[in-house]
Amino acid sequence: MTHSLLSSWLYAIKENPYEDMTTERDPMDEFMTVLRREPTPTTEAMQKGIDFENLVTAILGGQGDPKNKWYDAAVKVAGIIRGGVLQVRVRKEIQVGDLTLVLYGRLDALKAGGVYDIKFSGSYDRGKYFTSTQHPVYLEIVPEAEHFTYLVSNGSEVWTEQYRREDTPSIFPIISDFLDWLTVHGLLELYKEKWLAK
Repeated sequence: MTHSLLSSWLYAIKENPYEDMTTERDPMDEFMTVLRREPTPTTEAMQKGIDFENLVTAILGGQGDPKNKWYDAAVKVAGIIRGGVLQVRVRKEIQVGDLTLVLYGRLDALKAGGVYDIKFSGSYDRGKYFTSTQHPVYLEIVPEAEHFTYLVSNGSEVWTEQYRREDTPSIFPIISDFLDWLTVHGLLELYKEKWLAK
């Protein structure tokens, strides 16, 4: 079970009154692709996020091109996570109803009681990640973490959005609702098959 799977599902079942027949995206089709664990092409937005994060990592390693248009913003992010452990794979076995699940994630940085996630976004409004499943999932997986901080950049500015453990809702109700939804729609066996923990 990953944050990305839950996030994709929540987006798929959300009613969006601003979408109409001209919308190119099909959220349910995208969710089914994630559920079936099919490879998806890297979008331009995804590639920008990868490139920005790679630049941050290069700067932390004493490299990184100062001529890069995102360099100054990447230096700010690198300064925040410097001294942390990067790309930490984490997992935790949990019980939801009669199912044993493994919550899994990859932390961009773990530092001094905090989990940090780097986001690259064309726009940012305070509270953008309030309803995200990412911080509830990661704070469940990493019990020693006191807070989860999103480090958001558009390539020139850097914003931080932090959620403390005591203010973060449990992820268990969302996971339970997800499993119930899968059951009702006849997709629980597909989930078990494709997401079997190794």
